[in-house]
Amino acid sequence: MNIDPTCGSASLLIKAYKESNNPETVKLYGQERNSHTHSLAKMNMYLHNITDAEILRGDTIGNPLHIENNDIKKFDVVVANPPFSLKKWYSGIHSGKGNVTEDDDSYRRFDGYGVPPKSRGDYAFVLHMIKSLSEDGVMATVVPHGVLFRSGSEGKIREKMLRDNLIDAVIGLPENLFYGTSIPAAILVVRKNRKKKEVLFIDSSTEGHYGSASNQNILREEDIEKIVETYKEYITKDKYSYVASFDEIKENDFNLNIPRYVDTFEEEEPVDMEAVQYQMAELESELKDVEERMEEFLVKLGLKEV
Repeated sequence: MNIDPTCGSASLLIKAYKESNNPETVKLYGQERNSHTHSLAKMNMYLHNITDAEILRGDTIGNPLHIENNDIKKFDVVVANPPFSLKKWYSGIHSGKGNVTEDDDSYRRFDGYGVPPKSRGDYAFVLHMIKSLSEDGVMATVVPHGVLFRSGSEGKIREKMLRDNLIDAVIGLPENLFYGTSIPAAILVVRKNRKKKEVLFIDSSTEGHYGSASNQNILREEDIEKIVETYKEYITKDKYSYVASFDEIKENDFNLNIPRYVDTFEEEEPVDMEAVQYQMAELESELKDVEERMEEFLVKLGLKEV
């Protein structure tokens, strides 16, 4: 079973469905709070001949609708591109007066992790998705880079996720890749019951390409294949990926900012000063010739006396 808890028009959910090994055996679930977008998601399912999907309308944090045995329903695969740094994400579970506490959420999604800051709901969605995972489930969510390094309550949540060995990979994406925002984003991959203790970092921030008739960045098929193959191999590649141990991440105070692990610095070639001086001398000579010719033209036009 696959779910996108902030499914929008369900494009991401359908894409993940098509990439599964046996899509005919997969049932899709989604939730979207905007009524217009919710209708688009249902129509999108119909157009792709997916007739049994359960796409429900409501606020995922304030009113999660995929419930089983009075708790958040569990899924094998969770994918999402939730709204970045949503303010007042807590409106469905808290009045807004005073601090939001773990007890405010009847589904106990924040227990053991702490509550995300009121001004940024990124980790509220991440913790909801973790709660939605089955025992061997996997999730992939798009997040702003601040999720990887911000301190305070978010830093504590991130540390707890790492100590619980949940974070499998961090994949940096190019800027201007998503409609509605030009900032670069990342994909956070989370797995339950991981056997390995390391975290894979991939920096594909320079892999994007702009179309000739658009200012929207895109990842080409070969760019996507490079990311997928690196993730499958789970290896370090010079200036592209790095497998970091838990101890390394701990030494970095559980900061997951990609440049801390993937060094993409390119040394500049040394400047040949003799060649530069020679070029400057040539330019000065050419400039002198141009000035002399200009003088001749001005004299011929009677604009300057000999």
